[in-house]
Amino acid sequence: MNPKDIVIEDYDYVLPEEKIAKFPLKQRDEARLLCYDGKEIRDENFLSLPSLLEKDSLLIFNDTKVIYARLFFYKQTGAKIEIFCLEPTEPLEIQKAFAQKERVKFRCLIGNNKKWKEGSLLLQKSKNNTIIELFATKIKADGEYWVVEFAWNGGYSFAEIMEEFGNIPLPPYLNRNSEEQDKQDYQTIYANYDGSVAAPTAGLHFTEKTLLDIRSRKVDIDFVTLHVGAGTFKPVTSQHIGEHLMHTEKVFVRKSTIQNILSHLEKDIIAIGTTSVRTIESLYWYGVELLENNKNFLPMSIKQWQPYQKQVNISCKQALETIVEVLESQDKDHIEGETQLIIAPSYKYRIVKGIITNFHQPKSTLLLLVSAFVGEKWKEVYNYALNNNYRFLSYGDACFFLPYSNKTLEK
Repeated sequence: MNPKDIVIEDYDYVLPEEKIAKFPLKQRDEARLLCYDGKEIRDENFLSLPSLLEKDSLLIFNDTKVIYARLFFYKQTGAKIEIFCLEPTEPLEIQKAFAQKERVKFRCLIGNNKKWKEGSLLLQKSKNNTIIELFATKIKADGEYWVVEFAWNGGYSFAEIMEEFGNIPLPPYLNRNSEEQDKQDYQTIYANYDGSVAAPTAGLHFTEKTLLDIRSRKVDIDFVTLHVGAGTFKPVTSQHIGEHLMHTEKVFVRKSTIQNILSHLEKDIIAIGTTSVRTIESLYWYGVELLENNKNFLPMSIKQWQPYQKQVNISCKQALETIVEVLESQDKDHIEGETQLIIAPSYKYRIVKGIITNFHQPKSTLLLLVSAFVGEKWKEVYNYALNNNYRFLSYGDACFFLPYSNKTLEK
């Protein structure tokens, strides 16, 4: 079946409000863990995860850091204006943008925009016996978004300014305001690089103890970076997937990580969360592009339907070795690019052999990704979770689609 012909209604299910976890558990790793190996479903708890992993497996995490992307300004009239920062436009590079000390421009969503006709908005805060002032000025419309310039004093980086003035951007389906505790709860313990407006939530279950237990079983751990955009919450509103525009997200992958994946191709490579899945699988298609370009360097930019447009008989080893070779020829130690890859039924997984993830929204691209891995059995898995009181969505429980649980799809 052509994935563009997939009807999104086939990926719907009834999710009662009471099944959505509005708050996380007090102890992250006490979440439940539903395991599915392609044949049977069994109940575990997240603390038992290390014992479920095979020796010499490789777990790959997304080490992006959620920024305090929601800023609330108030006009003199009392009108509340919410600015939701999505991605930088000047400078374009995310880490450079957050390192700026005086001003930066971001693409933003603006709530109550009609009340902000002109002029700058101001937020003030006392810190170290001085007053920090943060100004926001609308520069221009950009489709449904606005480019907003932020300017501030005090010599602070924009990352520090966001932490002072911003609020954690909880998913809209939680239907509640963020609280101070969310700044800790809605962040993985290994978050490292500022840039996401949503957490890679499968990683929220991991604690230092879990990671130590995993390493003690001779399981390797590595990291990629994909900065999660607001598009991850964008519902599929079209009847067919072919009419849905997938969001594009920034990725950063070290050469050493690619080499690590190469050394584990005969082992279990397990992605922690759908963002890690999309990043890892995008690497394969980047390698294919480089081969088709005679190994001449190209920026990484994977398009939505790229994997479905033609038959490719290039091995994972060949694709990844090509990336390493091209990076070395360019004296680069990492890839920095973007991916728009949509993973839907009929997609053939190239690198990922297991997925640890949360339970996703009905009619979402994330549910399509899961279905591409386990097939129609996703319905059985989700019905089991609903009937056995699993907690759903970002602060909910986890599921582990074990390596080779998708082997029946390859026959």
